[in-house]
Parts: sequence; structure tokens; C-alpha cells
Amino acid sequence: MHKSSHSLPPLFLDRLREIFPRGRYEASVRLFASERPLTFRANRLKETPERLREELKSQGFHLGRVSWYPDAFILPQELTRDLQRAPAYQEGRLYIQGLSSMVPALILDPKPGEDVLDLTAAPGSKTTQLAALMGGEGGILANDNNRVRFFKLKANVELMGARNVSLMCAYGEGLGRKFPGRFDRVLVDAPCSAEGRFDTNEPRTYRFWKPAKVREMARKQTRLLFSGLKALKAGGRLVYSTCTYAPEENEGVLDKVITRMNGEVELEDLKLPFPNWMRGLKGWEGKTFHPTVEKAVRILPTHEMEGFFIAAFRRNPSN
Repeated sequence: MHKSSHSLPPLFLDRLREIFPRGRYEASVRLFASERPLTFRANRLKETPERLREELKSQGFHLGRVSWYPDAFILPQELTRDLQRAPAYQEGRLYIQGLSSMVPALILDPKPGEDVLDLTAAPGSKTTQLAALMGGEGGILANDNNRVRFFKLKANVELMGARNVSLMCAYGEGLGRKFPGRFDRVLVDAPCSAEGRFDTNEPRTYRFWKPAKVREMARKQTRLLFSGLKALKAGGRLVYSTCTYAPEENEGVLDKVITRMNGEVELEDLKLPFPNWMRGLKGWEGKTFHPTVEKAVRILPTHEMEGFFIAAFRRNPSN
């Protein structure tokens, strides 16, 4: 289904024109009006991708594969209800999740036996993916301060059989002080203005967008990122991600943190296993960012993937 993108806020579109690489803008904006396919991953805590594929195939589902992630599958969006009626879905042997949303956990790359913090975890997409990547070994502390979303997180963790996950309902901004230097890996998948999910067929997705909201989110994200980095062990890795395009919420947040934590942390140079990504911006609206901010990546939207931003930090050993 295609509709005009002119209903998106004009200022938002002007900003996108500045963010996207030359020649990418028109095609990217058209994607705000197109329906993405249904994507999901096998839950390795309960099922192998191969067995899941065979089972769904026998039920009449013709699955597309994802070259860079063997656990992920693609179906036409109109089959969502049918998939949700399948035993594999109801038994927690698969998890419906956007492809871009699967990337941060893969970059965090947690190992069995490690201690991991998911600072803003609800509804549990990435928490349960982390648990599967760890083979259910080690410990994950999954936190969210929104009570309604927290219970959704709890239900998903239980359904997916993620027994190495402990749950907490607290303000993420305070966990760095509570658990200083405790975790091998930290995920800060920060609440954001969600520009990557704007859909012109669903005006509620962008109705409340305004620059003041972007700035408000950036302040919250900065506090969460500082907290996450405080909770990280020396030598540990933290991944910061958002599903928004706004540089204030992405490069701007990284710039503030790197500048203030002078030498304590550094950004890792990321590369993604598919073509639709770009480096972090060098600057925005007259401000030049710290040069290492370019090591972060912005996933550009395609028919199958939504826009996303991802950065990886390493905490340096203190001298």
C-alpha cells in the first residue's frame, strides 16, 4: 500500500535531506509509505533455525532467508496472523522482530558465562536475543522502568525460556551508580523519537514529532549512556542504539559522552554485513562532532529494514 509522504512534517523531511547520502533521499522517503515484510528469528534456546524452517514449510509458509543472519526469516506482512497462530510462535520457538533491531545484539556479541546488562530492555526483543546468543549461560540483568512494558518484558522472557535473565524495574539512569564496573557487556537500546518507524499510513507514529521532543530525548539518552558506561567493566563493550535518524539523539549523544569521559572510553570502528549503511556524521547544524563519532553507523532504510543507529564503546582500563 503506497500513500504520499507529504503528510510527514516538512521540517523532518528537510532534516532527512541533510542526513541521507546524496541520491538516497527520494527512495528513502518513499519507504515511509510502504509496508515492510514480516521478519522473525528462530529462538535458539528452544529451536534450531533448520528445524523451524522445515516445520513452517510443512505448514505452507515459504520463508525468505537473510544472508547475514542465519537465524532470521522473512514472510509477507499479510501472513502475520497466520504465523501467530502457528505452534512455533505460541510456544516461543520464534520471535517476531525487525531485521535492523536484530543488529545491536549481534554487535554486542555476548559470550556464554558473561555478565550482561540490558539497561532499557522492554519488551524483550534484544534481551531474549542476547540470551540465545549466550546459549542461556551467564547472566543478563534486564531492566525497564515502565511498569506496563516491564510486564511485557517478563512475559516474553518466560515464553522464550530465557532462564539466565534476571528482571529489574528501575530508572536506568541510576544503575551505573548501583552497579559500578560490574558488567562485561552493556546494551543501551535507548528510548527515542522513533523516526525510523514513521509510517504515513499511521499518522500516530509521527503526530507528536517536533524538535523539542528530539532535544528532550537526547538529554535522557545521554544520562542513560553515562549510566551504562559506569556499569561497564574495564575492557568491556557497550552498544548504544536507537531507531531514529536525529543526529541530536545519535552522534550528538556520543559527542557529549566522549568529550566528558575524556580517555575513559573509546568508540569501536563498526562495519555492517550488508550495503545499506553509512558512517556517523562529522557534524550537524554548525557543530563539529568529536572525530571518532564517524566510527558509528546509521542503517539506511530498505524495503526489508528500518532506519537505525548503532555505536559500540570500549571502556579503557584506568591508569
